[in-house]
Amino acid sequence: MNHPEQTLQRIIELEVEHRDLDVVIETLIKDPSHDELQLRRLKKRKLQLKDHITLLRMQLTPDVPA
Repeated sequence: MNHPEQTLQRIIELEVEHRDLDVVIETLIKDPSHDELQLRRLKKRKLQLKDHITLLRMQLTPDVPA
């Protein structure tokens, strides 16, 4: 597998984890006795995933000369 294919595969994996976190966070929010610290950690992880996905997508996009 070449580099762009590996990058695309990694993006897909991270997007799946991001969606899974969405479900977990929504479920946790619905529970009145949820752990606030756990919720904050999950939200932080979700943001980290989003940032990582963005960086990987930028690597796939060729630079456009100005």
